Formats: sequence, C-alpha cells, structure tokens
Amino acid sequence: MSGYYRRYLQVLVRFLPVAIAFLRDRRRFLLFGPSRTVSTEVHRARAERLTETMLDLGPAFIKVGQVLSTRPDIVPPTYVEVFATLQDEVPEDAGGDPFAVLQAELRDGIDLESVEPVAGGSLAFVYTADYDGDRIALKVRRPGLVSQIERDLRVIRGLVPLLATFADERQRYSLENAADDFEEIILGELDFEREATIMREIDANFADDDRIVVPDTYDELCSDRVVAMEYVEGRKITDDDALADAGLGPTEMATLIARTYLKMGLVDGVFHADPHPGNLAVTDEGRLVIYDYGMSQRLSPQEQEDITSLYRTLVRRDVDGLLNTLVALEVLEPTVDRAAVRRVLELVIDNLEGRSDVTWQLIITELLSMLHDFPFRIPPNVMLLMRVGTVGEGVCRSLDPEFDFIAVTRSFLVDHGFIESEFEVLFEDVKRDLRESAPVLARAPARFDAVFGQLERGELVVRTEPVEPTPDGDPGVGYAVLAGALFVATAVLTFHAQPYELASLVAALVVALQYVRTRRSSGR
Repeated sequence: MSGYYRRYLQVLVRFLPVAIAFLRDRRRFLLFGPSRTVSTEVHRARAERLTETMLDLGPAFIKVGQVLSTRPDIVPPTYVEVFATLQDEVPEDAGGDPFAVLQAELRDGIDLESVEPVAGGSLAFVYTADYDGDRIALKVRRPGLVSQIERDLRVIRGLVPLLATFADERQRYSLENAADDFEEIILGELDFEREATIMREIDANFADDDRIVVPDTYDELCSDRVVAMEYVEGRKITDDDALADAGLGPTEMATLIARTYLKMGLVDGVFHADPHPGNLAVTDEGRLVIYDYGMSQRLSPQEQEDITSLYRTLVRRDVDGLLNTLVALEVLEPTVDRAAVRRVLELVIDNLEGRSDVTWQLIITELLSMLHDFPFRIPPNVMLLMRVGTVGEGVCRSLDPEFDFIAVTRSFLVDHGFIESEFEVLFEDVKRDLRESAPVLARAPARFDAVFGQLERGELVVRTEPVEPTPDGDPGVGYAVLAGALFVATAVLTFHAQPYELASLVAALVVALQYVRTRRSSGR
C-alpha cells in the first residue's frame, strides 16, 4: 500500500496547480472573495496543461483523458475538444520491454529473428514477424502493465470523492459513476483475448462485404498478452493520393466509413470504438482497413434497440421519443421532471431547425449543454457510441468538408427499415389524421344531406358584416362555403385506397357551378 500512497501524493501534486486555478475561479482568494470570469483561451491553456500532465503520468491517465473527451457531462466543451487530441505514441522500451513478452509467449511459435517493430501506444506495442510463410502483425501488451494500471485506477477512485466536494450537483451525479466507467473501459482494453474475439465477430459480420478488411486472427498464437493477426498493408485514410490511386473519391470513402460504423453499432451490436485516422487505412484496391480493436464494445439486444431509437429520434427530431430513449438509456433518471426536460428538448430542436451546418457533434453538444440543469450521466456504451459518431464524423469531414453525416445516417436508417422514407412518413401522418377524423367523416353524409335540404328550402343563412348594407342576403355565399369544403374533402380523400375523391370532386364542381349561376342571376 505504500506504493499506492506515494502514487496518490504524486498525482495530487501534479494536478494541484490546475486545481487551485479552478478554486480561484469560484473564490478569488480560495476561501473568500468574488468569483472571476475566465476566458476560453485560458481554459484552453489549462486543458493543454492537463493533457501534458496525463501524458507524463502514464497509460491509465492517458486513457482517462481520452474517455473524458467523450464526457461533456463532467468536463466543459473546451476541455472535451482538447482532450480529444490526446494520442499515445510511446517508444518501444518505455515502461518495460514488450519484446520480452513476445519471447516468453511465442519463442517456439515464430521466427524471432524476423521480428520488426512498427509502432506502439501506452498499452501495447506492435511488431511484424514471419509465420508459416506469411507476414503477420503482433500486438503485444507491455510487461507489468496490469498491476500499474490497477494501482492508478485505485488512485483515481480515491480522487473522485475529493473532486466531488468541489463539483456542482450535476457534475457530482456523473462523478459518482465515473471511476466505474473508467475501470470498465480501460480494463477492457487490457483483455487481449476479448479483443481477438471481437475481431473475429466483426470480421464475420462483414464477410459478405469485400470493401471492408478486418485482419484475420491467428488463434493458435493469441493469448491474454498477445493478439496475432494478419498483416494488412494500407495507406493512411487521410492521404488524398491514396484515395486517388485507388480510384475513390473522398465523399465515397467518407460514406463507406459512416455506413460501416452505423452497421456495426445499429445492426450487428458489436463495434470498433476508435475510428481515428491512425486506425483507418485504404488498400491499393480501394478497400477500407480497420486496425486496433482494443477500444471496442458489444451491446445487449436491449441496448442496441435503445441506441437505434436514439439515432432514429434525433434524425426525425421526435421530442417525445428522444425523452423516452434518454430515460431508457439511463442518461436521465426515471424520476426526472419530464415536462421540464421536454421543454428543453423542444428548444434544442428549435435551435437546430433551419440550420444548414447541422452535424452529429453539434447535435450532441447542443443536447448535452441544454441538459446541464438536470442530473444526467453517460453510460459507457452510450459514451463509446458517441465517440464513434463524433470521431468518425470528424474523419469523414476531413475527407470531405461538406460531408453530411446526418443525411447518410437518415439514408442508412431508411435502408435498414429503422425509419420510414419521407413519403412513408407523410403517408403515415395522413393515415393517422384520417383515423382521428373518421368519426367526423362518418357523420359527413348526414350533414351534407341536411345542408342541401336547407339550400333547397332557402333556409341556409351565413351571417356576415357587409361592407355596405344590402336589402337582401347573398344566397351565393352558402354555395361558396360548401364548394370550398368539398374541395378540401377531395384533397384529403385522394390518399384513400378507394376513389372516393371522384364523387367529392363532382359534388364540389356542381356546387361551384350553382354558385356561379347564382352570382350571375343576382347581377353581382
């Protein structure tokens, strides 16, 4: 435990200057004094300093920073933006030599003399090697990493109550579960057997799509510290020359990326959650290669249904459906003031209406910023899918600055039957209106018969305030009103399967003709 306390103090000291700055924002002299206004530039500088600190503190804190980049319920938008740039390229010998793990695990399985280093992150290092006549890739977990990360996670868990005392009520609600969320995601990345399993599942899900490449795994070489996979060469997805040489346009590739990740999350329920440019490549044949499945997730059928509902309600801007979905996903508590949340969601939709630059990131930012007055949290699965949406959209828009992620999502949902096409939506709305109007329409013939009887007897009177007093009423007004009503009925009945609109149209024309005759005979 002495190592734990030493680490706790080390972390506390490293974050203390920024913590004091935040406290002075509330009270200029820490314990007393007015609050102070801090510019966005100052917040950005603090976020960059925190980023450097997390890089220095090692793998667990790097991963925490990456997770926080998808947690606007905990950190402000400026910090989310800066933390999103946090990447972890670490030298091979940092924190222990992963080649020693390779020797211990695969000494008899591969030709160690053929091993060549490729690149590495905070959790693992990647090599290539010869195996059975093929060139394969080996992702190797750094030695001694699990105990180090478990210790740092305990430190983070110990810091959460301290942070909660300085947080407002909304942030406190999210922080209560933050340590569990960090642990679930980070320890999941350390489980290499799980990663290999998910790679096989995603590969199987795209078996019929030759545009997508998921490296095959070599199960006989995989272990809890090594993932052995097919070595697939590709050029960076953001390389314009690579797309041009493969005969692909930027919009075509962006659309393929978006629909691939939508399929993983909404159709298959198993998805790769880290689609940044370093994990995406294009082959010479124009195929999309997806690397590094450490950050990936599997959804339960209920979670898959709820997250599909989230996309559907956001695309259709269905306020009631969105509210129910946020409660089902446990983003909002079931006891939340629904009327108040509904007003907020309506305001979000109104703010987005008519804008030509609506993006997935803008929708999420607008939604979560407007929910700040309510206690809410973002569960890990929802958080990872939000990360997929925002990071994936960023990649797509780097390829094509005009790329419309929302339009592609809408098209995908229609193609897979999650929502109806625009015509079907209109048709369903008309059907609903007709069902609601059925009792009135059922009484229409009797009402028409009564009106015609009144017309024949000259008893139909329409009271108006004439511009000039006239000695007699204008009998043509009744025909005009009735003709207008029949034309409206004709328009409504055109959506019915039976040709009732023809009879209504004939009746409207007869009444209109009678109106014209009446006007002529009266000399008006």
